[in-house]
Amino acid sequence: MEKDDNIILVLSKQFAVRIIRLYQFLKENNNEIVLSKQLLRSGTSIGANIRESINAQSKMDFISKMNIALKEANETEYWLELLYETNYLNRAQYDSIYSDCGKIVGTLTKIIRKAKGL
Repeated sequence: MEKDDNIILVLSKQFAVRIIRLYQFLKENNNEIVLSKQLLRSGTSIGANIRESINAQSKMDFISKMNIALKEANETEYWLELLYETNYLNRAQYDSIYSDCGKIVGTLTKIIRKAKGL
């Protein structure tokens, strides 16, 4: 399967780009470094782990990488919530990027369940 045809790869890369841009915005416009750095790490790690899963050595390795990506997505949701609740993100910004993260969480959950045969 080509990388451009794999929906979770596409979603996670697009999301990583949004996270990088959000990090730059928060750093430059709000002088916010601590929370946004955590967001940058977890938000870009999602796609990195998904990309690693392509060449997994086994089905269990694939599931493990996807589970790590899911954990990173959940962590990213947490940092987004904190940024919103501390007024670094307005409602529209938060809703938009949080929704994208939710789509990734839902897609990863389906992929993991299918890989486990559930």
